[in-house]
Amino acid sequence: MAEMKRTPEMKSWRVQSPDSPGFHTVVAPDRSASVVSYIFRLNLQAGETYELSSGKLEMAPVLIKGSAQLSGHPILTKAVKRFDSFYIPAETTVAITAGEDCVFYIGGAEYAGIGDAFFRAYDRELPLGDIHQIHGSGAGEREVMFTLDPGTPASRLICGLTWGSDGGWTSWPAHQHENDLEEVYCYFDMPAPRCGFHLAYLESGGIADCVPYFVQSGTMVQAPRGYHPTVAVPGTRNAYFWVLVAFEPKSRRYDLAVSDPALL
Repeated sequence: MAEMKRTPEMKSWRVQSPDSPGFHTVVAPDRSASVVSYIFRLNLQAGETYELSSGKLEMAPVLIKGSAQLSGHPILTKAVKRFDSFYIPAETTVAITAGEDCVFYIGGAEYAGIGDAFFRAYDRELPLGDIHQIHGSGAGEREVMFTLDPGTPASRLICGLTWGSDGGWTSWPAHQHENDLEEVYCYFDMPAPRCGFHLAYLESGGIADCVPYFVQSGTMVQAPRGYHPTVAVPGTRNAYFWVLVAFEPKSRRYDLAVSDPALL
């Protein structure tokens, strides 16, 4: 019963990010349950330019919709197509010009002096390996593409894109990594009537007491603690940009997830 008293707070873990033009802070320690995670959304209309400045943060943007051009940075002078991504350390500015209406999802965390700017082109044909992976099996099989993998230096962030199967589960068996990292799931390519459900529960075997979150394009759900599986309705593939943020640089690892033993 003690854990169930936290349910009202858990309901606040879901946020619907804005569709309106401009740069939006969606998740930040001063306004959410997450204590180290930042999530931003940038919506640009064709022809508009926005100067993205990282300040004290490292940032890992991915282009979810449209096309753009990066400029004003010696390394990041690139044309950006859908699902391309890049990384900037603290105190870095890059100009983003929209070639057509575009949406960026951006993960952020406090920079700890580790990580240099880089660009990663999305390549669906990349062989399976460190960047392109298949996780799970059967109804739980999903495709993962790292936009910022553990092998690429950064301070706290690990980020990637996941696509589930039609009507399938992702993050199954349910897992948690609350002692080492927070996570935020940022959903896309799920316009109405397509939808799914993101579940959160706090104790092993407690899925019957889970808090369910209805998710569609633009929904962002925090996982500051507890287990967090997701499932799509038939005719829908769950698709999301996930952002893992380590509490300390030493725990910036992808192998710290603990599956719910009650589901194994």
